[in-house]
Amino acid sequence: MKIFIKERENGGFAIARDNEKRAGAMTYSSAGEHLLIIDHTEVEPEYMGKKVGRQMLYKIVEMAREKEMKIIPLCPFAAAMFKKEKNIRDVLQNNN
Repeated sequence: MKIFIKERENGGFAIARDNEKRAGAMTYSSAGEHLLIIDHTEVEPEYMGKKVGRQMLYKIVEMAREKEMKIIPLCPFAAAMFKKEKNIRDVLQNNN
């Protein structure tokens, strides 16, 4: 499984590929120079339960750390992961 980030002018997405097959995608929008909003996650049915969503989220978290950005997780999956995974909360907006 390979996870790629594709950046666009006002956001981008992480895409998971298993060889040439799309396994999932997680989209985000820019909300200023140092803030992004994860707004949607989808995983193809045959990849459910294989941690594809987690891998895509971790790729976006890695990018946010490199760019010194914070994340607002509006997507229910991403929000649940931030509650569950303490080791990624450093990039969470308003993390107290």
